Amino acid sequence: MKHINNLAIVDDDDIFVYITKKTIEQTDLVEQIKVFGNGYEAIKFLKENIKNADALPEIILLDLNMPIMDGWAFLEEFVLLKPKTDKKITIYIITSSISPHEMNRAKGITEVSDFIIKPVTKEKFIELLNKL
Repeated sequence: MKHINNLAIVDDDDIFVYITKKTIEQTDLVEQIKVFGNGYEAIKFLKENIKNADALPEIILLDLNMPIMDGWAFLEEFVLLKPKTDKKITIYIITSSISPHEMNRAKGITEVSDFIIKPVTKEKFIELLNKL
């Protein structure tokens, strides 16, 4: 089973974040979980640490609907930032939306690995890790 050093949750829903952190912690497969309440905080962190691969997350769980900078705007910024690092960062969109339009839009972005409907269960998280 793959072990992850850093994972980031980018979501403004405190209850979802709390439950997801607890779920991930139960797997004992992630060393550190960073939480960002919107895309702007997350992209700012990535830009500040772009040359420090150890600080960057291997996985980002990204919500689409957030204040300040939503997940779509985050992805636009991430696409520009990605060539500046050698670290492989896998992004999963985690959302409560079941919109076929959003699913298709997400699938059209090569940086997005999967579109997952909330909540994230322990089994689903382990399945994500097995795909890495």
